[in-house]
Amino acid sequence: MDNRNSIKFIQAKTILSKLTHKDTWFGITYNMNLYRGCQHGCIYCDTRSECYGINDISMISIKENAIDLLNKELSSKRKQKGTIGTGSMNDPYMPLEKEINLTRKALEVINKYKYPIHIITKSNLVERDIDIIKDISKTYAAVSLTITTFDDTQTKKIEPFAPLTSLRFKAIEALAKEGIYTGITLMPILPFINDSIENIKSIVHKAKDSGASYIIPTFGLTLRKGSRDYFFTELDRSYTGLRTKYEVYYGENYICSSPNFSKLQEVFENESQRLNIGSKMEFYKASQESQLEMF
Repeated sequence: MDNRNSIKFIQAKTILSKLTHKDTWFGITYNMNLYRGCQHGCIYCDTRSECYGINDISMISIKENAIDLLNKELSSKRKQKGTIGTGSMNDPYMPLEKEINLTRKALEVINKYKYPIHIITKSNLVERDIDIIKDISKTYAAVSLTITTFDDTQTKKIEPFAPLTSLRFKAIEALAKEGIYTGITLMPILPFINDSIENIKSIVHKAKDSGASYIIPTFGLTLRKGSRDYFFTELDRSYTGLRTKYEVYYGENYICSSPNFSKLQEVFENESQRLNIGSKMEFYKASQESQLEMF
């Protein structure tokens, strides 16, 4: 996956984009993408959708002026303090980050200006930055590890270049032990692949054992032109006959909910309530910075 021909440096015009709507899922006010494209190769990635205009997401662009822009934007008195989210269009801890350190440098700037952060990642590399994230927690920090399947063998099929699920659970444990607000984004759940009761139960139980504070689920996936084409190609490669099942069941629907949606939701709610794991996050509140020790 370390193909130097697929990596280039670019100049960005801005590094933070303000959401146009209130984010009731992740509590994010600003999106921050330090890279363009992603190395994890997840077969279901929505970023491949034509509407984003990224095309081949395996072609990685590094925003080499990102830290200067972040310093400039966060130092502006016009910038309203709100949670900076990273991990929506690409993973801030893809393998290249180990060498480039762009995410770590950005966290240092965010800490400098005392902004809150929500990191969403599939990588245990986030453990490297526990020291900075712990310091940002004095304002507010949340780290969500995306986990879709409990089975490491399945992980290799649907998220081929991302760290194994077992390593992500270890990262959750390491973060939680340091008092960092940590949880799971349980999404997407792929119909006919990982939408089993056993998978959901196993993830919830392991989340509890690892110290996760919350699990945010969706029991299905989204498919649009571009992402659907790639997903179907990968189904042909790894899951014989499943493409036809998707085509018959969903057609060209954007939202592809699991046929087991109601049962999965019921099982998830019962197990998470029994184990006292929230299904929603606690968001940053400027007036309550001094009370964040509760996390």
